[in-house]
Amino acid sequence: QAQLVESGGGLVQPAGSLRLSCLVSGFTLDYHAIAWFRQAPGKEREGVSCIESRVGSDGTTVYADSVKGRFTISRDDAKRTVYLQMNSLKPEDTGVYYCATRGYFCSNDEQDFGSWGQGTQVTISS
Repeated sequence: QAQLVESGGGLVQPAGSLRLSCLVSGFTLDYHAIAWFRQAPGKEREGVSCIESRVGSDGTTVYADSVKGRFTISRDDAKRTVYLQMNSLKPEDTGVYYCATRGYFCSNDEQDFGSWGQGTQVTISS
């Protein structure tokens, strides 16, 4: 059974940084894309970033316009972990961050992602 566990969230001041981790088990990460989504209070969940598999694809990364140049997604398949490095954080980055997986390729539709983690809270506030 696929499991994803997020960690690394917390409270930081604006302009600060955080690194989120998504540790997976129950499946071979090499063959899967991993996406990060977030949900702010009172808002719909939105896609933040995604990284495709290196087996069957080429590890392509995609970012939401709101985080381009500030966030970096990376993967370490040997450690079964995908990271989201978040720099220059803004209050509007506040929310619960989830990682999710599907085979090989990223997708704009969250319904295409079959397994999800429980989320980690990120709060940006002074």
